[in-house]
Amino acid sequence: MTEQTASGDYADVSGATDTASLQDWPLRPWILAGLLGLAGLLIHFATKDNEQVAWRMALAGFLFFGPIAAAFTLERERWKEPAIFAVLVGFVMAGLSWRAVRYGEYLPDEQYGFAAGVVATALALPLFQAGFHRRRFKTPYSEIYGHVWTDAISAAGALAFTGLSWLVLLLMSELFRLLKIDLLHDLMDKEWFGWTFSGLAAGAALGTIRNQLKVLATMQTVVLLVASLLAVPLAVGLVVFLLATAVSGPQVLWDATRSATPLLLACAAGSFVLTNAIARQDDAAMTRSPVMRIAGLVLAAVILPLAVFAAFSMGLRLNQYGLAPERLWGLVAIIVACVCGVAYWVAIVRGRKGEWPAQIRSATFNFALFVCGLAVFLALPILNFGAISTRSQVARLESGRVSPEKFDFAALRWDFGEPGKRALQKLAKSTDPVIQELARTELAQNARRYVFDTERPNKIRSDFNLRVQPEDPALRKLVLDYLVANPHDCSESCVAIELDTQSDGSHLIALVAGNSWSPLVLPESSTMGLAAAYAIPGPLAPLTPESTVEIRSVPRRYIFVDGKPIGEALDDLEGRLAPR
Repeated sequence: MTEQTASGDYADVSGATDTASLQDWPLRPWILAGLLGLAGLLIHFATKDNEQVAWRMALAGFLFFGPIAAAFTLERERWKEPAIFAVLVGFVMAGLSWRAVRYGEYLPDEQYGFAAGVVATALALPLFQAGFHRRRFKTPYSEIYGHVWTDAISAAGALAFTGLSWLVLLLMSELFRLLKIDLLHDLMDKEWFGWTFSGLAAGAALGTIRNQLKVLATMQTVVLLVASLLAVPLAVGLVVFLLATAVSGPQVLWDATRSATPLLLACAAGSFVLTNAIARQDDAAMTRSPVMRIAGLVLAAVILPLAVFAAFSMGLRLNQYGLAPERLWGLVAIIVACVCGVAYWVAIVRGRKGEWPAQIRSATFNFALFVCGLAVFLALPILNFGAISTRSQVARLESGRVSPEKFDFAALRWDFGEPGKRALQKLAKSTDPVIQELARTELAQNARRYVFDTERPNKIRSDFNLRVQPEDPALRKLVLDYLVANPHDCSESCVAIELDTQSDGSHLIALVAGNSWSPLVLPESSTMGLAAAYAIPGPLAPLTPESTVEIRSVPRRYIFVDGKPIGEALDDLEGRLAPR
């Protein structure tokens, strides 16, 4: 078993330590630079056509995550297990990449599943480095803790060096351009060079940093000390916030902002990090300051109340809007925060005689295993958040909890994946004419529409105060089809004037609303129109239902509202409007 001494070095306290992970390896920077540089070059060839092809993205995922996992785990005298681990990581992330691209149109949350895989990989890395695959629950917490911070510092240093390398390269390229030598400048414009150079720089920096064990230990101590300084003001601020919230009631969170849940979860995450920054890997390394120790204890205790308030805030939102894939992922985050909060409260109670730091470390170890397993489970195609959300939303509509005028048909079409589209197709056959009309309108869209009227996002044909000039039932139907899809273009009243009929049968329309008008081209046989090309400002007095709207030639043609011309002459628009 190994522990980190007060000086920051790893000491063997049990007589059995994995010395391979502690040895300096002079070839490490060169090997890692070559590994990541080659990986970057291969990623370029895998993605050079910029095509979202499933197998190409899977190959890119393997080439990106596999070499990175190898770079953090590869050792001179121990390479077989790291190689197997890197290959497994590469295959897992390749599979998630393939699924996200191959079924992206059918999944509502492919990016979240991919992110869950990244979280699982990030947690599995220090566990593997500490030998959890061999020692299981006997793995020393101090080793896992040391690898977590060492990996974080190494990664940050490698990224910083890569950025500085690009800055130096830019300066050199500009310097040589003064001599009419454009080689570096031209290379920097090549995508293959960018991937390769970034891999080389990151690998060289990572290998160099990981060879400096004493420097890493010192940097870790400094980083933890600086982080610990933030614990005291954060603990005071969170205690005051929780007391004020308890007095005023959690409803104030919802009334103040719609972002209460992510803010509360961010505070809980910060409390978790700073609690562990104070608790350190063992009692010997823990700060002796009683103020910081109390701050660490307070931060550990406030995680649960923050999670509970976040759950209350999410509950209010779910009660008002129902389930959605993003809200289900938010629930997952709340569950994780609650598990952490309960575990820390149990640890505090069990360690009430001054042993709470040791209990916190044990709880953190088990919590990390739980989160890693949960992330793997969520990354797999087991739970379908799109289907769960669809059932919830449709049930709200059918039960009358939400009216068709306020129901989010666009979310079913664009946010809930294939289950949402199938549900929308069923709603298009509903016996309720309003639901049927709105569902069919949404199915006809080629791109997502955004509605600005949150009080009544959906309107049917009978809701529009529309006047068509000249009156033509077929033209009225076309305009109403367009307005149902774009209700914000006619919020109160509007007038549609036919300007011309194109050779393909489409209609050139001037839609007058408010104090402006928009030219539209409505296809003859389409069930919906296109978005307005642009709005042309008009008179100061807005359009009213009693307004007289006409076209006059003075001597050129204008649109007149109540005898006042709007904008530029129609003749100036010739050639600028065409069917889209």
